Amino acid sequence: MKIRFSLFTLFFIHCAFLDSHAVEKPNILVVMVDDLGFSDIGCYGGEIETPNLDRLARNGLRFSQFYNTAKCHSSRISLLTGRYAFQAGNVELSRAVTSAEVLGSVGYFTAMTGKWHLKEQPTDFGFQRYWGHLSGACNYYRGDKTFRLNGEPWKVPTEGFYTTVANVDYALRFLDDARQTQKPWYLYIAFNAPHAPLQPLEADFKKYLGRYEAGWDTIRAARLKKQNELKLFGKELTPSPRPDHIPAWDALPKERQVFENRRMTAIAALIDRVDQELGRLLTNLEKEGELDNTLILFVSDNGACPYDRKSPNIDGNPYDPDTTWSDSTGWAWARNSPFRYYKQNQFEGGISTPAIVHWPKGLKAKKGSITHQPAHLIDVLPTLADLTGATLPSSWPGRELEPVSGISLLPVLKGKTIKQRPPIHLLFGEDRGLRDGDWKLVSFRSHPWELYNMAGDRTELDDLAGKYPERVDAMAKQWFQMAEEVLKAPAKSRKPVDPEASPKLHPEWTDFTKPLSETGKRGDT
Repeated sequence: MKIRFSLFTLFFIHCAFLDSHAVEKPNILVVMVDDLGFSDIGCYGGEIETPNLDRLARNGLRFSQFYNTAKCHSSRISLLTGRYAFQAGNVELSRAVTSAEVLGSVGYFTAMTGKWHLKEQPTDFGFQRYWGHLSGACNYYRGDKTFRLNGEPWKVPTEGFYTTVANVDYALRFLDDARQTQKPWYLYIAFNAPHAPLQPLEADFKKYLGRYEAGWDTIRAARLKKQNELKLFGKELTPSPRPDHIPAWDALPKERQVFENRRMTAIAALIDRVDQELGRLLTNLEKEGELDNTLILFVSDNGACPYDRKSPNIDGNPYDPDTTWSDSTGWAWARNSPFRYYKQNQFEGGISTPAIVHWPKGLKAKKGSITHQPAHLIDVLPTLADLTGATLPSSWPGRELEPVSGISLLPVLKGKTIKQRPPIHLLFGEDRGLRDGDWKLVSFRSHPWELYNMAGDRTELDDLAGKYPERVDAMAKQWFQMAEEVLKAPAKSRKPVDPEASPKLHPEWTDFTKPLSETGKRGDT
């Protein structure tokens, strides 16, 4: 009888251990914002008030070399699947599984709010709860016809609606659902802010009035100074100069200065509101006792956007739902300090994102530290699988899976260094690049290859292509090989680079020789 009792006792102790171990799995919160500049938030050099993100950075880990794909939908694909966009089957996700599917398979409650920008719906790819818009952009006050709630059409209210606030309203609702299940939860919030149209709340806009009258030259210089004070890069960098296609602020006509000042004021207000809403979410996690064992990752899908599309009602107020201002190439340059270029381009200004990890219970890196470990959105899924004990599947019903291209960053979160990683492939449209160790090969809109050594030239000022032609040839060969064999990129995306650079700029960049609001063609988001 005693033996039987002991065996039963051991059995129940073992079960209790397993249950407690399961409970110890961290909750996971992934936050992606839209078109954020590298230096926009306080802990990356910005003057915009982001106390909640700054707090996460102060008590967590920041990456100085974390890459996205420089574009909206492709970054979402890489974040969710651990694969490059073409490799995953592009927006159809036909050759990949998502983080929601992987984490759901090991008992996680999965939920998403915000921008989807892929085919089908999140509920078709493992998310048990979803509220948001399927489109790439929407009116902040009026939404659009693509809003869904758990797979069903959702009608946007005619009054009292604002997307950034609603994203967190529904996130909190879904967390209540998750807690009822007593399962660990995975929540993905994809804010559409600060993507155009630039439509802040009135109070947020008025908070920043007058702060940008000094112009982009002054603001960028101040941000660089703060970045150096933060020791963001481990050493002081030589900033990229203002490009020829952007005039000095003092050379702008007064009318344009007034509008550009108000335009940046609207952008700052949009970012401030994201931080306020994240603060509301963090307060809830603290109240529920969940903050310590919640891994939080904050990233952007690309650098600041230079697309200066139509801006109706220039003389109006941006908090009027009929006012739909677009972005500014001049401010995009300032916001991506200290780097070159913008959203879509594979230079550092297009692909570098602020990346903050906060996880008090599991993070072993020193609080407030900065890692210079190169990383990419393709690393997110392998990392989440690693820390939750999930298996990355090699097969999935109805899909022919390609292998995951990312690596686990868990060693970095534990305070270690990954000495060597596979090359990072960079591609969107005609813009392309390859990061291999300290070397980076890059092409602007299929112009001739440029070569930079990131260890000493992160701002890509000293093109070494002429000095090391053999390295250029070897890395170009590797780029094309990966594009074909790993990404499965279509032939049109694998065309040779042009023999000479074209003087033509992107048709949607601000043309400062034209009147206000006279811009290039309407493009994709």
